[in-house]
Amino acid sequence: MRSVLADLFYRNAESFPDKEAIWCDGKTVTYKEMAALVSRYSNLLISLGVKYCDHIAIPMNNSIESVALFFAAADLGVCVVPLNPSLPFEAIKSAMDAGDIKHVIARRAFFAECEKNGGLYIDGFSICLDQEYPGTVSFDTINSMSSERPEISYDVDGSESLILTMTSGSTGTPKPIDISQQNKYDRSVAHVRVYNITKDDRILAATPLYHSLAERLVILPLIIGATSVLLPRFTPAIWLKCVEEQKPTFTIAVSAQLAQILETLKKPDAPKITSFRCIVSSSALLESAVKYELIDLLQCEFHEMYGASEVSTVTDICFQTAKNKQNSVGLPFDEAQIRILRDESESDFDTDCAVGEVGEIAVKSKLQCKGYYRQETMMQAAMFEGYFRTGDLGYLDEDGYLYFAGRKKEIIITGAINVYPHDIDVVIGRIPEIEECAAFSYPDDRLGEVVALAVVAKEDEEINIRSLKTYCARNLADFQQPHKIFVLDKLPKNTMGKLQRMAILDYIRESGIEES
Repeated sequence: MRSVLADLFYRNAESFPDKEAIWCDGKTVTYKEMAALVSRYSNLLISLGVKYCDHIAIPMNNSIESVALFFAAADLGVCVVPLNPSLPFEAIKSAMDAGDIKHVIARRAFFAECEKNGGLYIDGFSICLDQEYPGTVSFDTINSMSSERPEISYDVDGSESLILTMTSGSTGTPKPIDISQQNKYDRSVAHVRVYNITKDDRILAATPLYHSLAERLVILPLIIGATSVLLPRFTPAIWLKCVEEQKPTFTIAVSAQLAQILETLKKPDAPKITSFRCIVSSSALLESAVKYELIDLLQCEFHEMYGASEVSTVTDICFQTAKNKQNSVGLPFDEAQIRILRDESESDFDTDCAVGEVGEIAVKSKLQCKGYYRQETMMQAAMFEGYFRTGDLGYLDEDGYLYFAGRKKEIIITGAINVYPHDIDVVIGRIPEIEECAAFSYPDDRLGEVVALAVVAKEDEEINIRSLKTYCARNLADFQQPHKIFVLDKLPKNTMGKLQRMAILDYIRESGIEES
């Protein structure tokens, strides 16, 4: 028995040999050419001694070769551990320890940086993807390998780990999210169903391949016979140029990217975007104003999804068809069930919140990952009666629609009152001069913590603090009023453009920014 993902891919290569399989950075390969590359990759790994269920670290750059590795790994029953190549060495080392890495495939610059910091200690091989580097095998060796799919002496039944996606816990210790081949397939099938994806679609991936979103958007098209359009890196200009030339029909984009794209689309010389039939926003909630402008400009089906890497996508909403639920993140996928749990200290009589009551979002899903690799206790701690506790806050309405209210750990408890930063962000975000904003917790001797507000002005605009305070007094409840306001040049974000609310105070202190 062989891998379901690899089997589907090779079947498509036989059925559509001359069809475009993937485009990336100006280079296109057909299904036939991609199949040959995957086979050569598999044969190269076998020649270097890769074993069933070995873990291979790859500090991922978006490339056709990186996508081919996913399918070679699937065919051989091997696990890929994508890493952000720009991480500090200690973080790389910690992730490799957590991921039980045996082999490494990386670029010359990565190996040089590691050597400068004392080197990596692994039991297996290292492949250098560009040029040559001492102690590594040149990727050019792949050209001497057979382009025939290799025979293997063992079964690959789908239960094998295919990808370990790294996320960090509250301690900063990496939590490798263990996703099996079958799980990756099931997640793809669910998205094909919900978004009506077919082999005629051109599917755009515009996030780094060390992120689960991009992995989904390059694996899915190649197992259904569609075309993958992989952006080498993201800027709004690069994205728009790619869309204009490659004419993708479907994408799932990070909300922070869509906000940047909107600003570019509003410029007089912006190209007209007409190829999309469906765009989905993910990762964080879109500002309402951004959402409505995008719907107006893009003239296609526009969705928003909610999910977590551990349980995949949980809910979806199409704004054109759910007009009276515009602030919701939608209804659950068929595979998912949602509970809203009260805080343990408040749950003497009932663990489940009433309709409209904010609590922690917990999810039971057929798309749930295998667990955290070699961290079973941590995964067990995240579970409650078979439901995964997401650490997110939200509530359900009478029709079962989910509403997101922020991260549980980001709640500001001031004078024993729970304040949800997201609610404040929505109100302050309506001020025309403000580009972005974030409410956050600030230590206070009397109340323990108080509400603070970080704001970033739009280009060529100035924020009048007195006017801002008056606006807050008129539009926020007493307990939501910011006690401190800081004007920043930017808000701290991760590599996906997602707000790092818990890092705002450190950013302010490290930058020496004073209260306005």
